[in-house]
Amino acid sequence: MSSTVKAVRIMWRITALNFRAQLEYRTEFLLMVAIGAIWQVSVLVFATVLLARFSGMGGWDSSDVLMIPAMRLLAHGLFVLFLGRTHGIGRQIQEGQIDTYLLRPMPVHRQVQLAFFPTNAIGDLTVAVGLMAGALSRSHIDWTAGRIAYLVVCLLGGMLLEAALFTVVASASLRFPAADYWGRWLEELLGTFGSYPLNVLPRAVGGFLTFGLPLAFVAYFPAAVLTGHGHDTGVPYWLAAVSPLLGVVAYLAARGLWRWSLGHYTGVNG
Repeated sequence: MSSTVKAVRIMWRITALNFRAQLEYRTEFLLMVAIGAIWQVSVLVFATVLLARFSGMGGWDSSDVLMIPAMRLLAHGLFVLFLGRTHGIGRQIQEGQIDTYLLRPMPVHRQVQLAFFPTNAIGDLTVAVGLMAGALSRSHIDWTAGRIAYLVVCLLGGMLLEAALFTVVASASLRFPAADYWGRWLEELLGTFGSYPLNVLPRAVGGFLTFGLPLAFVAYFPAAVLTGHGHDTGVPYWLAAVSPLLGVVAYLAARGLWRWSLGHYTGVNG
């Protein structure tokens, strides 16, 4: 049996045990699911107001705009489920847990992801799937097999891009533990600007969220390509279309930065 298959089996067994451990406390389990859902109330409020009060935004029909928060939230839910423990690495560094992980034979990043089961992701994904169902039901897009495949790839690319951004923050936290606060700032930016067409924002802000902090590639550009607005995003069409590829490249680069940073880690006290 190859080492990869063994690693996958170990990861599956640990995840199953973590999930069963969460189920031992049913009330807390349900509460965490509810917290995950409640955390996304602002997105639901935005969607409701958009559909009830406005016919569109930034030249987009309201049904097209709805695809942006639906894609962002679903990509975010996948991130929380599969790679979201990256967001808590800064706190684990401050508490000295990373030093313990270094003594074990399993890669540190994998240990971080297997530390616990993210029950709140169930709530996130429940809201995200509901919002996506609403967006699809109102969409006028001809959902061919190619478009469906592109949507799936975009969701995975958005998940990886969000994971890449938080992995960069985690890498910085290995050298500067206080960098964990950057993760909170990043989360606020995703929640605040991730659900809107960026062409309604000042050009400088839209440029920063495209080339400085590439949040536009998580959902805005993919949704623009799917809804026929890909030529009106302010960037070349091909750049908007390859958003999922950017997610893959960014995540691989971020993991490389993580390995380099971990190799230069000297402990929480320097």
